[in-house]
Amino acid sequence: MNTKAREMIEAPKIEQRSVAKLIPYASNSRTHSDAQIAQIAASIKEFGWTNPILVSGDNSIIAGHGRLMAARKLDMQEVPVIVLDHLSKAQQRALVIADNQLALNAGWDTDMLKAEIADLNLDGFNLDILGFSDAELKEFLDDIDGVTNSLDGDKYTTKITVPIYEIKGDKPELSAIFDRSKTKALLEEISAADVPSDIAEFLIAAAERHTKFNYENIAEFYAHADEPLRKLIRNSALVIIDYHQAIEHGYVRLTQDLMELSGENEDV
Repeated sequence: MNTKAREMIEAPKIEQRSVAKLIPYASNSRTHSDAQIAQIAASIKEFGWTNPILVSGDNSIIAGHGRLMAARKLDMQEVPVIVLDHLSKAQQRALVIADNQLALNAGWDTDMLKAEIADLNLDGFNLDILGFSDAELKEFLDDIDGVTNSLDGDKYTTKITVPIYEIKGDKPELSAIFDRSKTKALLEEISAADVPSDIAEFLIAAAERHTKFNYENIAEFYAHADEPLRKLIRNSALVIIDYHQAIEHGYVRLTQDLMELSGENEDV
């Protein structure tokens, strides 16, 4: 290994170069569809520029043709590059192929991949920028830990099998379904503090986050309630009947097959 090659391994230098001056390799055998370029552009917008274009000393592109096309789509004037001027012409041509093929030789831990995509889906993350097709994403999202999913247009929504709320015992007292002791203490501190009214309003709203709910008892309370009260409870996201409605109302992320509603974690 020559000195220059060793320096590139130890500390490659990233430079900014004009998009207009970069020269695509005429014999590049890797193809890029319009859809893929749009995905790369969306990835750059979401994550920033995470992978510099590789160029030769005369600005010819060795790796990163798709990223260059995405940069043009985004009307970028400059892009980060790494100059590989230590490579021979033969090495440059070989790297054009190897850079793409080596990535294809990697595999996936399918179970781990499905779990990660399902988690991102529950977080409301835009799965389209991951690079998979709609059909692949639908397949990944199906049957994850008992959760089945459906593709609705360009949106991935989750349908969860929720508990059936039937009376199992006596109707719980209100004091058994929620605890505002910490909230009340904070409200007293805020009331006694000498702060502007808008700051007090903000602190009061924040204090309500400390109210604890016992979801097992709430489910029992819901089962005993009449339909008008049940509707109010549903709209407050204290029980979930229709997951599509939960998404529409902007409720917080549901995890672990609604553990809270099952009572496994009472102090959420």
